[in-house]
Formats: sequence, structure tokens, C-alpha cells
Amino acid sequence: MRKAFIAIAAFLIALTVMLGLYQPFLWWTFLFTGPFVLLGVYDLYQPKHSIVRNYPVFGRLRYFMEELRPKVYQYFVESDTNGKPFSRLNRSLIYQRAKKDNDTIPFGTQLDVYENGYEWLSHSIAAISHHELDLSPRVMVGGPECKQPYSASIYNISAMSFGSLSQNAILALNGGAKMGNFAHNTGEGGISDYHAGPGGDLIWQIGTGYFGCRHHDGSFNYEAFAERSQTPNVRMIEIKLSQGAKPGHGGILPAKKVTPEIARIRLVKEGFDVISPPAHAAFSTPLEMMAFVKKLRELSGGKPIGFKLCIGRRSEFFAICKAMIETGIYVDFITVDGGEGGTGAAPQEFSNAVGMPLREGVAFVYDVLSGFNLKKHIKIIASGKISSGFDLVKNIALGADLCNSARGMMFALGCIQALECNSNTCPTGVATQDASLMKGLVVEDKTVRVFNFQRLTVQSAVELLGAAGLRHPYQLTRAYINRRIGQNIMQSYMETFPYIPEGSLLQTPYPSQHELGMTLSTSASFSPTDYKVSLVDYQHANPHQ
Repeated sequence: MRKAFIAIAAFLIALTVMLGLYQPFLWWTFLFTGPFVLLGVYDLYQPKHSIVRNYPVFGRLRYFMEELRPKVYQYFVESDTNGKPFSRLNRSLIYQRAKKDNDTIPFGTQLDVYENGYEWLSHSIAAISHHELDLSPRVMVGGPECKQPYSASIYNISAMSFGSLSQNAILALNGGAKMGNFAHNTGEGGISDYHAGPGGDLIWQIGTGYFGCRHHDGSFNYEAFAERSQTPNVRMIEIKLSQGAKPGHGGILPAKKVTPEIARIRLVKEGFDVISPPAHAAFSTPLEMMAFVKKLRELSGGKPIGFKLCIGRRSEFFAICKAMIETGIYVDFITVDGGEGGTGAAPQEFSNAVGMPLREGVAFVYDVLSGFNLKKHIKIIASGKISSGFDLVKNIALGADLCNSARGMMFALGCIQALECNSNTCPTGVATQDASLMKGLVVEDKTVRVFNFQRLTVQSAVELLGAAGLRHPYQLTRAYINRRIGQNIMQSYMETFPYIPEGSLLQTPYPSQHELGMTLSTSASFSPTDYKVSLVDYQHANPHQ
């Protein structure tokens, strides 16, 4: 192809010269042939791209087709059920509810009900009309030491920072939260003017960078926290230990993105790189973490304090629970993020292969809290691909009290799953700081869509409750959700995730599935103990050897 290009280029140059000599006004054809030839010559000698070097000019079509591939696949190849991470069915349901269009489907389900993994709700002959039920159920968040408990909706906006989302997107999300009386998590980027402006209820998330409550050296600033946490629209405070998109991974905000506005919001130096370390500096052990929780509760005036995590090493969660028992200091809520979560940019290995999925995470957290007799004090928030009424019902049945959604709310804003959240080129103006793209997102219109989506999704969950013969979300148990695990084998969540007795982790013998976690954990450290595996442990783990 290199020789062919040289021949084509020589022919074009010769042809253009001949035409120009024959008719002077035809010299303008150089405007077309000149760039083609010059680009090809550059491609012949550039060292970085082998395809382009061997196929000058024409090799560039490969990159053009790569750019088009996700769009072509989404619109012309994928079926209604196999799109990732959200299928066309999921996305269409959200769009329809956001616009208040008809959200019913004709001619039966498109799902393969005999495929492994298919799930369904056990309904009741004695079903209850949803007209008799509370279509906007609330959950009171706040333990014994909380002076300002918060009555939360069962469906709220998950953590998304200003910077990862555009100002118009944040304004519309918070405006929808204000209209619908549900909560909006700020993300770890701090409380921006766009979070605070519309007046919706906020959950202030504090990550390892302590944005909005930090000194310039990155240490925690208790004075700044006290000032900002006591603003009326901050209803709860969430300490982010890890997130589903990239658990155990820190981050860097490059200097070019630290604008005067970002510097003011996050309390960082303008024009300098800002590091978010992978772990907290304000505490290093479970006991210190509980002291930190107590301090934040006092400084905030008694507002609910909780933490968010994606379950990783299970012994660490046992250690936190042991610290709560020993100190008598309880968090008010725990947000469980699934390893499948994530709205922005994350390393592929972390998104694909780190962190416990949401279903297992919620069941584990509920069981351990129940085993320590702590669940009565602590509410569980589930977060990770929750976009329908059935998603709400499933997670509440597993043990969650309420749920958060990030990507579902992004779809309500108009996101088309272009998968460009990490490139600043989001075509719908949701996940970008490009002012020209941001203008496409009209705040007034999208505010109503967020409100519609949240309200109708909660109503659909309530209708499912009625179909099961239940009046309140807290009546849901794992027995109500079923899952196909083989061609002729079905299990309820009760069988897949059996409950453990309340208080059973406060005394020996412990439930067998948690013996190792209890042995490896200590309130004095997040690290496992130096417990050595004994012959008995080995025999338990390898019963057939």
C-alpha cells in the first residue's frame, strides 16, 4: 500500500499540474489533492502507528470506524436485552418514566425466563390495590445519638460530584430532588453552588481528599466541616471508605482542572494537582474511625453520620462492627456500593475485577449487623444499577432500607450511554465541562424529568409490594424473591442467602459462615489478625480431601 500511495500521489500531483497549465483557474484543485498528499507523506514517516505507516491516509479510516463502533452497535446491532451496562429495555423504561410516556410493554416479556439468573417476585392471591398503599414511603435515618434524624425517601440520587457532572446536570438533579422531596448525594467533590442552589436535601459525602473540609496540606479541617455541615439543606453526612467503580483506588485532579471555582468549592490551591489518597488520614483503625464519627456528629449538630463502602476484605467490616460494640458509638447508616457501580472514569481492572457485587454485599452487611445486634440502630442504603421498581424491591428484600441510583438518574437527565463520561465529550451535556455541550441540557426540562422518574419508579415498587400482599417495604424478606440457578432448580433469596440469628455474633459458637471473619478481625486494626490456618480449618475448607 505504501508503493500504491506513492503512485497515486505522483499521479494526482501530475494531473493537477497538467490541469493548471492547461487552464490556470484549475490550480484550485490543489486545495483537494495537496492536503491528501501532504497527509500521506506525513503518515509514511510518522513512527507511532504501524497501520497508518503501511496504509497512508486510508489507514486512518480504522480509527474513524473505532470511533463509530459503539454508536453503530448500540443503534443497529444490539438487541433490546443485551446492551451493556444497561440494556435498551432498562434505558427505555427510564426515558419513558422521565417523560411520563406510556411505560407498559405489549406481547409479553422479552426476557428468557428459563435462563439461569432470571429473577421474579412471589405475588399473592390476596394482593392489595396500590391505591390503598402509601405511594411515597419514607424511612427514618438516625440512631440513638442522632439529634436530627432524617426522613428519607426509599429512592435517592447517588454520589456524583460537580466536575464529573456538568453544572446544568447538578442543578437539574437537585431541582428534581427538591420537587420530589428526596435526597441528593454530593459526591466527594464537595458542596458546589449547583448542589446548594435549588434547595434540595443533600447528603454530603466526604472522601479521602476531604474536599470542602480540608487544610491545604490535605488534612481534615474540623472548623470548615462544622460550618458547612450545619447548613439546613445538608441532611446527612457520608464518609466514603470506598466506591464500587474503583474500590481501594485513589485519584488525582490535574492542575489544569483546578479552576478558581473548583478551588473555592473544594478548598484546594488553584492551579495545582490535587491528590485523593486511597485511604483516610483522619483515622487508621476501626476504633479511631468511631471516634471520628462521634466528632462529626457533634460538630454537625447531631445529624446522621454514616459511611459508604464496597465490600472487599470481609474481616474489615467485622472489625468496624466490633469497634461499634466496644465504643457504643454507632453510625446511623451504611451505604453499600456494588462492584458493578460507577458513573465516571475508573481503571478497567478495578471496574471489572475488584469489589463484591451489590447483591452479596447487601446481604452480607445486613447479616453481620444483625449478628452483632446493630441493625436496629443502622439503616442500609443499597447503591449499584438500581433503576426499576423491581430493583428496589430486590435490594430491600435482601436487607436494604432504601436505595440510591446514579446512572438511572443520569438517564433521566438524557444520558444515552455514549460511554464518553471520561473524555469530556458527553454529547448530552451530562458528564462534561464543555460549555457548548452543556447548553444542550436544559435545566428546567430535565428537573421535571428527574422528578418524574423517581416518583414513578417508587410507585412501581409500591405496586409490586401490593402484588405480594404487603403494605410496607420493611415487610419484604428474602423469601419473596426467586432466582433460577439451573434448568430445573430455583431458589429464593432466603435459600441463597440464609439469615443468621440476631445477636449470634456476640457469643460463641458463631454461625459457621462467619467463623473465619470473626477470627481474623479486631477492632484495633483494619488488617487481619496473624491467625494461622490450622488443620481443622483446612479440613473444613476441603471436606472431600
